[in-house]
Formats: sequence, structure tokens, C-alpha cells
Amino acid sequence: QVQLVESGGGLVQSGGSLRLSCAASGFTFSIYYMSWHRQAPGKERELVAGISASGGSTNYADSVKGRFTISRDNAKNTVYLQMNSLKPEDTAVYYCNVRRFGRTDTWGQGTQVTVSS
Repeated sequence: QVQLVESGGGLVQSGGSLRLSCAASGFTFSIYYMSWHRQAPGKERELVAGISASGGSTNYADSVKGRFTISRDNAKNTVYLQMNSLKPEDTAVYYCNVRRFGRTDTWGQGTQVTVSS
């Protein structure tokens, strides 16, 4: 069974940091691009960051460039999102995603990140 489990969310003050983790199971983690997305209340889900299978290539939304860093540990089947200099507008539920076979999306349950001003 393909499964993604996020952790690491919480409440933090503006300017603070959090590190999200996403533990994957049930598929060959090391061959897939992985990504983090977020959804704020009343807004559509948006891509935050993505990382290639090897970890050698990453991409970020303009709104988080220079503040967030995505990484992965293929030995642990885990992808991370280090979030620094957090802003109130980063408040959202953060989801981990894998798309297999070019069309099959699997999402985690999400982890809430709340940034207070």
C-alpha cells in the first residue's frame, strides 16, 4: 500500500523555522520526483517545492525561494522541507506528494503549519 505520512508542523512565530518530514512506503521511493504542496483556507493547493529522484535537482515557488529548502534521504525513504524565515502567509496545511506512472497522485494526510505575527 502506497503511503505518505507528514510530520513536523506546528505553531511558530513570524521569522521562525520548522522542518517538515514525509515518510514514504509501499513504492520504490528512490526513483520518483517528490514534492511538497500547501493549501491555505479558501485557496487552491499550490506547489511549494519539488526534488528529483536523485536529489540533484530542485524547484521552488517564487514565494518561498531563499527561505525553504527541500531535501531527501533515499536510504530512509523520507523527503524533508526546511522552512526558515516563516511568514504569516506561509500558514497552510502542507502535503507531500508523489506522482507515479505519470498520472497517479498519492497525497499524505497533511500537516498544519501556523505562523503567528
